[in-house]
Amino acid sequence: MKIETKCLHEGYEPKNGEPRVLPICQSTTFTYDSTEKIGDLFDLTSDGFFYSRLANPTVDCVEKKIAALEGGVGALCTSSGQAASTLAILNILNAGDSFIATSTIYGGTINLFAVTFKRFGIECIFVDADATEEEIQAKIKPNTKAIFGETIANPAISVFDIEKFAKIAQKNNIPLIVDNTFATPILCRPIEFGADIVIHSTSKYMDGHAIQVGGVIVDSGKFNWDNGKFPEFTEPDQSYHGIVYTEHFGNAAFIAKARVQLMRDIGVTPSPIGTFLLNLGLETLAIRMKAHCENAEKVAEYLIKNDKVEYVKYPSLEGDKYFTLAKKYLPSGCSGVISFAVRGGKQSAIKFMDSLELASNVVHVADIRTCVLHPASATHRQLTDEQLIAAGIDGGMIRLSVGLENIEDIIEDLQQAFDKV
Repeated sequence: MKIETKCLHEGYEPKNGEPRVLPICQSTTFTYDSTEKIGDLFDLTSDGFFYSRLANPTVDCVEKKIAALEGGVGALCTSSGQAASTLAILNILNAGDSFIATSTIYGGTINLFAVTFKRFGIECIFVDADATEEEIQAKIKPNTKAIFGETIANPAISVFDIEKFAKIAQKNNIPLIVDNTFATPILCRPIEFGADIVIHSTSKYMDGHAIQVGGVIVDSGKFNWDNGKFPEFTEPDQSYHGIVYTEHFGNAAFIAKARVQLMRDIGVTPSPIGTFLLNLGLETLAIRMKAHCENAEKVAEYLIKNDKVEYVKYPSLEGDKYFTLAKKYLPSGCSGVISFAVRGGKQSAIKFMDSLELASNVVHVADIRTCVLHPASATHRQLTDEQLIAAGIDGGMIRLSVGLENIEDIIEDLQQAFDKV
C-alpha cells in the first residue's frame, strides 16, 4: 500500500462482524480461563494482553500503524514525546555511558539530556550538526553508545544530514536515533536513510489537533545488537527470567526490551482513549501534511519579501542554508513550521506576536490552527546564552506554525500585525 492508504488501513483489520472503526479498549486488565495461560503471557511464550501498562489492544493497533508508516519492525507508544526520548536512550545506555546529540534539538530534550541524564550518570556530548564527519568522530569516546538528532530541528528549522550521521554511527557500531516529529513519515522516513530508531512526539502533527500528549518509539529492526557493545541485549536479563532479547525476539530485540523492561518499570503508558484520538489524527496525516507544507511555503515567500523581517528559516526556500539537504530528505515539503525574526529584536517580536488576531500565542506547535511562540522566553527559557546560540536561537526569533486556515486569512493576519510594529 502507498503511505496515504497505510494511514487509513494499517494496524487494525476488522474481522467479519467486528467494528469498522478501531474500538477503544478502556480496560486496565484482561481475563483468562486458566492460570497457565497468564503464566505463558508473563513468560513471553504466548501472545496476548494482560495489563495495559505493557500492552493494550487499542494501543497495539496504533503502534502497528506507526511502525508500518515508518518502515519499522515494531513500535512502542508512550505517554509523551519526552518519555519516548527517555526510554529510547535508557534502553541502550547505562550509568557511565555517553551519547552524541546535536545542539539544535528541542530545548526540553536538551534539558533532559544535559541535566537529568547527567544525574543518572549518563553523559550527553553535544555537537554541531553541520560539523564534518571528522569533527564529530573526534567527539566519540569508547563509552559512546548512540547518536541522536532531529530531522527538522525545533525551532532552528535546520535539516539533519541523516546519511552523514548514519555513516558515523555504523563506523562505530552504535545506533542512530532520529526524532522525526516535524517531518512525520509523510515527508521523511529516516530508516530509509540509515536511522536505526525513530521517535516522535505524537502530540504534534501525528495528533494534529492539540488534544492529546503522546510519544512513540519505532525500531527499524536493522541494527546488530550482538556486536559486543550491548550486553544488555545479548546476555540474560535477570529481571525477566534470564531472557536474552536477541535470542528471543531476533531483530525486534530493541523494541521488545523497551516494552517488557522499561515500560514495565517506568510505566510511561499512553491511555487507550488517547491513542484512539491519535489514530484519528493519523488517518488524515497525509492530507494535512500536504496542506501544511503548501501554506507554509506561501507564508515563507511572503515573509522573505517583507522589509520588517530580518531573516526567514525555512528549508524549501531557495537560498536557505539547508535547501540542498531538504531536496534530498524532504522532497515533498518541510512541514508547516517556520522560524523568522522581526527587525528590532525581542521587543519588536513580542509586539508583533501580541498584535496577531487569527494566530494563537501558545506553547505548542504543529497544530491545524496557526500559532506562534517566542522560543527564547518559552520552550528554551531554561537554556544558557551559550546553549541558545548553539541551538540557533536569538531574542528576535519567532516560531510560526502555519495552520490549515485559508492562506489569504493567514497572510492578512500577519500583515496587520506587522503594520503595528
